[in-house]
Amino acid sequence: MDYERHERPAENLPIYKKGKEIFDVVHQISELILEDNEHLQFVKGNMLSDAAQLTVKVAGAEGGYLYDIRMEAAAIIRKAARDLMVSNHSLEMFGFEEVQYFDIVRELIAEYRLLFIEWVESFDKWNYIKDDWGLFNPPGVGPFDKDPDDFSED
Repeated sequence: MDYERHERPAENLPIYKKGKEIFDVVHQISELILEDNEHLQFVKGNMLSDAAQLTVKVAGAEGGYLYDIRMEAAAIIRKAARDLMVSNHSLEMFGFEEVQYFDIVRELIAEYRLLFIEWVESFDKWNYIKDDWGLFNPPGVGPFDKDPDDFSED
């Protein structure tokens, strides 16, 4: 168990704090969306969901010390951030008149990306359970490799 990480709550991490800042800004912008526009309300829901993932998945990854679990959370975060990054196009397409405020979100996501890279680099690559799907194994470990935790005889 990584006791150092256990003593450091996710809420204290720079990536978590930046994710919360992004959520707060997205929430403020989304409050400008008129309730009578069904399409924009749908975009608003997606934006808020994506923004929430930036903190929720960090907290989950910090609570689950295994590399594969952390990488899965990182992949979800990456998708949410990338979807959020292009939400301004949907806002503009459906007539949101204050779309220029979304540039703030895009700048914050660019800052978040740098924190994300640093955060993922901190993952312990050798604290893992082999992913039989092959997607979230540490470098050099394949889906058909013998599971190091499998003590049965061949």
